[in-house]
Amino acid sequence: MYNHRIRRPSLLDKVCTPEQAARLIQDGMTVGMSGFTRAGEAKAVPLAMAERAMVDPFQITLMTGASLGNDIDRRLTEAGILARRLPFQVDPVLRAAINRGEVMFVDQHLSETVELLRSRQMGPIDVAIVEAAAIREDGGIIPTTSVGNSATFAILAEKVIVEINLSQPMELEGLHDVYIPTRRPHREPIPVTSCESRVGLPYIPIEPTKIAAIVFSERSDSPSANEPPDAETAAIAGHLIEFFRHEVKQGRLGMGLAPLQAGIGTIANAVLHGLIDSPFRDLRMYSEVLQDSTIELFDAGKLSFASGSSITLGPRMTERFLSNLASYKDRIVLRPQEISNHPEVIRRLGIIGINTALEFDIYGNVNSTHVNGTQMMNGIGGSGDFARNAYMSIFVARSTAKSHAISSVVPMVTHVDHNEHDVDVLVTEMGLADLRGLAPRERARVIIERCVHPLYRDAALDYAARAARLGGHTPHLLQEAFDWHLRRMRTGTMLDPT
Repeated sequence: MYNHRIRRPSLLDKVCTPEQAARLIQDGMTVGMSGFTRAGEAKAVPLAMAERAMVDPFQITLMTGASLGNDIDRRLTEAGILARRLPFQVDPVLRAAINRGEVMFVDQHLSETVELLRSRQMGPIDVAIVEAAAIREDGGIIPTTSVGNSATFAILAEKVIVEINLSQPMELEGLHDVYIPTRRPHREPIPVTSCESRVGLPYIPIEPTKIAAIVFSERSDSPSANEPPDAETAAIAGHLIEFFRHEVKQGRLGMGLAPLQAGIGTIANAVLHGLIDSPFRDLRMYSEVLQDSTIELFDAGKLSFASGSSITLGPRMTERFLSNLASYKDRIVLRPQEISNHPEVIRRLGIIGINTALEFDIYGNVNSTHVNGTQMMNGIGGSGDFARNAYMSIFVARSTAKSHAISSVVPMVTHVDHNEHDVDVLVTEMGLADLRGLAPRERARVIIERCVHPLYRDAALDYAARAARLGGHTPHLLQEAFDWHLRRMRTGTMLDPT
């Protein structure tokens, strides 16, 4: 078993227990850990760290690719280990600690974290903890179900802990394309010219003497928490498909559309699922996370190739993917997230970006992160990387939440992650607003008419009309711009009882 997974004999004496490896992490360190959207995170060592901290308290700055599975963020938070966390998270226990001010959370575009590390604007990385399927003869690390920021963490760290996951098949080798950009200001163009481009190495190249410990694990990735499509998400998908049909008819897209990116979560996954029964064919993806819909589109004969940074699937789809890995392997590539999310590549390939909004306002500004402008949800993730640079930037949301108590379309968003300059299309189950080429007053009319739920439409129209009478390029009534949010805080609903 060891020789199969550790192909460099000189590293065999680095094998130790998770508890021994965890002792390499000291108070005040900055730790870079693999993991991107509940896939490919180190599992045994961080859990051993949590156990140790119960009797030997210490705190660290933890950097990852994105969110972690296996309740690792929860366990580390409860153990008091996290002093600072970046660049993304989804755990409710950690979220509460962030909003109480107990954990300092740095919300970053997912393409930027390692750029800041590489230029020494952050860091340094003391220890990297990276999950692997195996270690090569030259010491190279073969990742598992994500690449994320793992490669740069391992390259920049003083020490590397490799966690070899025996539950991950060796057939994953060759799935990855690890390309590290050269240093600025003399950086060469990133040579990704299509979704299928392979421009790097199928492993993470590091100096083997940096490997300080090797741990074995058999814990699986956490399954995706996405819910199946429902009537609302099916309606959103239907509006988008009809819109794409129109774009094809106008000659702006072909039947293969353009390379697709979809954010994580139920709505985005359901929108891609809707393409299964669409007329479009020979689709390609250039995205961050490959979800259940990716495998379903492959199996339906709709998808030709998918490039991402991680694979996050539900239990049934995980079994299908792993049992038929050979049939998918030549149609999938996993890259570092700074490449999957790189503005240069996104612009070059002409991506259609589909991301989820927490709320958006009548002029097209999008809030992806903060409830009532103050309470962090998860983070901006990669949505900003794609929204600013995509051929077409689309945001989707249900028109209401909490049994209609909250309107997802409001007069003014309480926090702006994507301003109106970066938003082309907005979609709810009510309809689709094509904002391209429209001035703010025109945007307001289209968004209210097509995206706002009927329960809130008259109030939105009234606000927009009264604001317009006061004048201005982007008319607002500042004295009541947040009235809907304040009413929700006072009464539990944004609905005006009058």
